[in-house]
Amino acid sequence: MKGSPIGRKMLRWAAMCMALLAAPGALAQTDQRPNIILILTDDQRFDAFGALTPGLETPAMDRLLREGLHFRNAFVTTSLCSPSRASLITGMAMRNHGVVDNNSPTPENFRPFSVQLDEAGYDTAFIGKWHMGHADASPKPGFDRWVSFEGQGNYGPVDAFGRPSLFNVDGEEVPQRGYITDELTDYALDWLEDRSETPFFLYLSHKAAHLPFTPAARHRGQYAETDFPRPPSWSPDARTGPVPMWLSMQRNSWSGVDFTYYSHSPLIAFQRDYYASLSAVDDNLARILAWVEANPNGRDTIIIFTSDNGFMFGEQGLIDKRAAYESSIRVPLIVHAPARFGQGRAVEAIARNIDIAPTILDLAGLAVPDHYDGRSLLPAVSGAEGESPALVYEYFWEFNYPQTPSTFALRTDRYKYIQYHGVWDTEELFDLHADPDELVNLIGDPDHAERVRTMRAELHQALSRGDARPAIPFTTRFNQGAVFWSPDAAASVPFPPRWRRTPDAADRYEHILPDGPEKDQQLQAITPAVGRILNPGADDGEEVERE
Repeated sequence: MKGSPIGRKMLRWAAMCMALLAAPGALAQTDQRPNIILILTDDQRFDAFGALTPGLETPAMDRLLREGLHFRNAFVTTSLCSPSRASLITGMAMRNHGVVDNNSPTPENFRPFSVQLDEAGYDTAFIGKWHMGHADASPKPGFDRWVSFEGQGNYGPVDAFGRPSLFNVDGEEVPQRGYITDELTDYALDWLEDRSETPFFLYLSHKAAHLPFTPAARHRGQYAETDFPRPPSWSPDARTGPVPMWLSMQRNSWSGVDFTYYSHSPLIAFQRDYYASLSAVDDNLARILAWVEANPNGRDTIIIFTSDNGFMFGEQGLIDKRAAYESSIRVPLIVHAPARFGQGRAVEAIARNIDIAPTILDLAGLAVPDHYDGRSLLPAVSGAEGESPALVYEYFWEFNYPQTPSTFALRTDRYKYIQYHGVWDTEELFDLHADPDELVNLIGDPDHAERVRTMRAELHQALSRGDARPAIPFTTRFNQGAVFWSPDAAASVPFPPRWRRTPDAADRYEHILPDGPEKDQQLQAITPAVGRILNPGADDGEEVERE
């Protein structure tokens, strides 16, 4: 009992009660601590709301916008699942927390901010996608309740190999029974129903809308007749000024509009399924909001809604994320607590994912650790903060998705400077006030020469640790990566002929599997399933859903 989560909680509560009895008036102060629900979506663009993009149907998200604080300039410091999630839960930048890509293990000294909440007497739960340490779904420190899964998880109860999908529930493997977004919310609501007078922190981390975009059965075909306009930077001829060579070449790759996920499908088909996958998130957000309304619990319940990174749908000729362009790094960030902050307010200050942990600790009345790179957003909400800090962006090259080089950027409220590491290529500078679509690269403009020099120096200083020189880490390579290109899209691309593939090539998804003697057999097994998943609109009869 003493070593169990319940036993540890009882000991903490006993110590807290002793302290409260010794400090008159402290009990009333402690009772004011709010409940906090953090909802994280995956790959959700900053504008993936019906209120911001005509044609989308997101009534619950739109309600958050109407009633909450909308941070209109919210960004991630790394636009990639694992590093971004690690930054959110540690308040630290990637170079400091050590989760540098989706393949690296979680450092032994990794400390989520939930530990502080747990130690302060909060009931705590993590439910959903953890995705740090890749195959590790075991319970993590700072959570009394744990429901997660390995890696990316699966939308349905069966994976691409035909194996059952499994949840780790407080250390025990439990079969996934239905559509993942619904089932994770079921777990969350079951846990919430057991809350009483103790303040709680719930972290609900969705898989949606990560690739492969798989809508719930009730949402299939939802946007079949909807057309989404191409962004202004779709065409390679839209840009003026120097264009990075890596960017021109990436168009014809797994991450480009000319060979999207090595498929025959047009990009619009992926967009339609992507937005339809978010509809289940919206449905379940409505369930959370309904529970909050029906269970006031004598406290404010603050909902924080955000995403781990943005997503590109043709901007700069790209799809996916990783790049430092606006649609990749901008995310939704809404704080819903009308009684505390008022309704329908917009906050223009720059907000970063590393600011979420210190903001939650601040809301709970707890000290923000000195080693955090982020800072609480509450002063910006009240107007007490001066100039907001610039965004420092970092992304380290990954062997398995080699199209994007190591990228570092500095973004102020007006200018963005981008430099690339390890490649022979041009830098970029954009005036975001005059050029929000990032079409005009000012890097060679003599009128901006001093700005470039200054931002270069500021970026290097921000990325350095004291007197130490920044280091570029890399992880173990287990295959050649997603290196294929289509001769049908751009025959002149100067890549090795052995990397040519057509959308119907049997081995075009081989980068998903590690090299080894069993790879060919695994590839034969997985190719039909992956091909079906990456063919938007195909009927997957194996999906089981709980409506």
